Amino acid sequence: MDGPLLAPAAANRRSGATQDGRGCLLLDGGLASELERAGHDLNDPLWSARVLLEDPAAVEGVHRAFLEAGADCITTATYQATFQGLAARGLTADEAERLLLRAVELAVRARDRFCAESARPHRPLVAASIGPYGAYLADGSEYRGDYGLGRAALAGFHRRRWEVLARSGADVLLCETLPALEEARALAALAREGAARA
Repeated sequence: MDGPLLAPAAANRRSGATQDGRGCLLLDGGLASELERAGHDLNDPLWSARVLLEDPAAVEGVHRAFLEAGADCITTATYQATFQGLAARGLTADEAERLLLRAVELAVRARDRFCAESARPHRPLVAASIGPYGAYLADGSEYRGDYGLGRAALAGFHRRRWEVLARSGADVLLCETLPALEEARALAALAREGAARA
């Protein structure tokens, strides 16, 4: 990764993903939906990250299917994979870090194998997904943003996952479903901190 965060235009130039000159980038579809369609039960606080623990080959297979369908960018199964949520499942911090890195590795491997076997003119991107604090709560607050936490607490919650994913080999970090401005500001501050260190 060129830094902790690439702007979409920079990511497009890096991958050559936009061929039409309009900046259009086709993101993959619902990773979780496809895992459920394949028979995985995602009724779990870890959501699709549960499958990272139980059947990582299935995650890689869904990445591959989205690439075959024409996706220019695939998203890792890390939306709900937080250090705090994985600790509640019994993983140590080191095990949680390895799982985050494994999620990126699965997406990168699916992309690289796809590129080696296809005649596609550009290299698709891998986006490391960072879901909101509410995704960790798994109570629907990821849509409301009514956590009662300030910017410093939210930055503290996200910091270690951000740092791991920023050095993971993903092309971009994708902050998804942020329902509160304070959380977006916290993540933007983490991006600026990482850029200043790069």
